[in-house]
Amino acid sequence: MGRLLQRLYDICAALSGGLILCICLLISAQILLNAAGRLSPGTLPSTIPSYADFSGFMLAGATFLAMAHTLRAGGHIRVNLVTARLPVHIQTFAEGFVLLTAAGLIGFAAWFMIGLVQESVHYGDVSNGIIPVALWIPQSVAAFGVSLLFVAILHTLFDLIRAGKPVLSTPDEV
Repeated sequence: MGRLLQRLYDICAALSGGLILCICLLISAQILLNAAGRLSPGTLPSTIPSYADFSGFMLAGATFLAMAHTLRAGGHIRVNLVTARLPVHIQTFAEGFVLLTAAGLIGFAAWFMIGLVQESVHYGDVSNGIIPVALWIPQSVAAFGVSLLFVAILHTLFDLIRAGKPVLSTPDEV
């Protein structure tokens, strides 16, 4: 099960990177259209409709899809200055406490995001840009990312319990 979850985290990280690349391409295309519009007015359209909205949706998706992979890869910022000097059993307890607290907070955030998606579907909410986009689409990506982070936190907590020692800190971080 752990390998399957890790594969899912990796796939979501790759999708996140793809979304960042799409943002770069979209903004670059908009810049080129602006330049072309100044050099030869009227030849090409001067703007990509709702490009800022699409960029924002992709940025949110990239952010939320990458969080679980970042946690499992040890990329989130942690302050180990104090805990690294504690005995291993206290480090284990502290990491377990932090993971349980994070599971509670992120679980609530996931529950809220899923409710937000359901509300957007119910009311038919759309973005207010030139191209109306059903808001449940980008919200679903964010809700999935937060839910996957919740799963990754629980996965890490089970790894901690199984190992009986801290799993998030490594000696080279001190």
